[in-house]
Amino acid sequence: MSASSRLFLDKWLPQLAVSPALVVSLVFFYGLTIWVGAVSFTDSEGVVTWNWVGWDQYIRLFADDSWWRSLWNLAKYLPLVVGLPLILGCLLAMLLDQKVRFENGIRTAVLYPLALSWIVAGTIWRWLLTPDTGIEKWLIGAGFEGAVFDWIVQPKMSIYALVIVAVWASTGFVMSMFIAGLRSIDDSVIKAAMIDGASKPRIYLRVLLPTLRPTIFSAALILLPAALRTFDLVVVLTQGGPGQSSVLPAFYVFDRFFRRDQMGLGAASAMVLLMTCAMVAVPYILGELKKHRHD
Repeated sequence: MSASSRLFLDKWLPQLAVSPALVVSLVFFYGLTIWVGAVSFTDSEGVVTWNWVGWDQYIRLFADDSWWRSLWNLAKYLPLVVGLPLILGCLLAMLLDQKVRFENGIRTAVLYPLALSWIVAGTIWRWLLTPDTGIEKWLIGAGFEGAVFDWIVQPKMSIYALVIVAVWASTGFVMSMFIAGLRSIDDSVIKAAMIDGASKPRIYLRVLLPTLRPTIFSAALILLPAALRTFDLVVVLTQGGPGQSSVLPAFYVFDRFFRRDQMGLGAASAMVLLMTCAMVAVPYILGELKKHRHD
């Protein structure tokens, strides 16, 4: 191979290698995002019609009580499915960082949900949470005659049934991030703190956790958009019920777009949800880019 051919391959081979993924991203993410955004400005019902109505679908969206109900449900759901995995994952990581016995077994048990899809996890928990087949029936069979665990069919508690499954599924992922962060910290930092007389809890709270701030932000950045996009769990576990007690914005998008044939309204709600995710992610990304630029 000539030197010119080698230089040509060195220059263009990486671009050629990533070009299929780039084309797929442009078509199926950016292209479809633009298409959905365009549909949100039409009066499409059942099929897409390019009859432009401006902001009418967005006005209709924010006048819909069901949309506001989904946002209210999200306000109860989001802090729990982000905060609880962060707290539990951090505590479990600290526990495993002590080199406890059966560490591998505990880690495997906590990480097991990562091997399951949301559909499978939701199906398992639907069996467990249904009063006729799950935990309530087991408790009654064990002799607790007055036992009641029917959150999945109670309008005031159904959203927390979703929280249980989401926290169970994501805690292991957060724990693994914290373990990786803790194991990457130089032992000399811990030894210096111990020489100064700091106890183990104080070392973790005052020394290690501040060091893990990038890990905490990264975990939150992953959990927040995932919580905003929660859809398949609702479909499998509650179907948005009872009533509309567990409808979340992503499920609202699906329901309007595919079930009720209100494509313009569904597209408008999808764009609002996308902008919400962008409002969460973009400031953090820009802050990280600015930090690296100054470094």
